[in-house]
This record gives sequence, structure tokens and C-alpha cells, in this order.
Amino acid sequence: MSRLQIPTRDEAPSASQPILDEISERFGFVPNLPRLMSLSPIVLNGVVGLQSALSKALDPETRTAIAIAVSQVNKCNYCLKAHCYVALKDNTSPGNDILLRDSYDANKRAAAEFAAKVVELRGHVADEDLKAVRGAGFKDSQILEIIALSVQFLMTNFMNNVALTDIDVELDQV
Repeated sequence: MSRLQIPTRDEAPSASQPILDEISERFGFVPNLPRLMSLSPIVLNGVVGLQSALSKALDPETRTAIAIAVSQVNKCNYCLKAHCYVALKDNTSPGNDILLRDSYDANKRAAAEFAAKVVELRGHVADEDLKAVRGAGFKDSQILEIIALSVQFLMTNFMNNVALTDIDVELDQV
């Protein structure tokens, strides 16, 4: 059971309800994480705004690889389920082995490994780590995008890990 209140759409503050409605249109339901964040319209707006901006970073498969790598480092079961659900729904996964970095091509694997290092080492990566991600073809602007995506996923991981957010029935079918 979640340790923080997860309101229904109608229990959420009125400022959060239009955003929840948009999320419902995209997914066909409102997952527990946005409902949790809806307790604070400031948080919900901030996170959704960041997610919207960063949805233009890199390509969908690379974003998925980063999301899964960061969620694995943080042991966030909710986010792992959610990212697998979205990847399979949007057809942006490498197949049934979505949780295995070896299932990604070398470029996506390099991004995922770099993201994992950024999170594990709190940004204190080694020169070799930068060399490896650059060697996979990433420019400095894209390395910044990997870092920003890592932080975005880290934030939602922390929210879910603190709240022990209940996994939605829809996500649990992945």
C-alpha cells in the first residue's frame, strides 16, 4: 500500500485535473504516479513540463534505455513497469528483453551505461566514461540530454521509492 495519498482524478486539486485528463487521453487511464504528483499542482506541472521538453531529446528507444537503466540503479519497480508498458505500447522497445542492456544496439547501450554511471556516481564520472559515450557517437549536447533525462527519471524514481507507489493493474500486465 502506498505510503502517500494517491487521489482519484476528482479528489485531486482542480489545478491538476486538466493535466490528469491529458494523461488519461494518452494512456487510456491515469497511472498512480501522476495521480500522486497531482497532490501538488506545482510538482505535477513541473514534472510534466520537464518530461514534455525532454521528450524531444535523443530518440524514443534511447530514452527508454536510459529510463530503464536509471530505474534499475534506483531499484524503482514502479518506474520499471511503467517504462516497459510505455515502450511496448509505443513500440519503442527492442523486444522481450527490454530490461537487458545487451538487447540494445551499441549506441543505446552506451547511453544507458553512461546514464547508470551518472546516477551511481552522482555525476562524478571518469574521463573514460565520457570517452566511451563520445566513442558511441554522442556529441556534448547529447551527453547533456542524457544527464537531463537521467535526472528526470531519478526524480520520479525517488517519488515512487518514498511513496511505495502501488503498481497499477494496467502496468502489472507487462
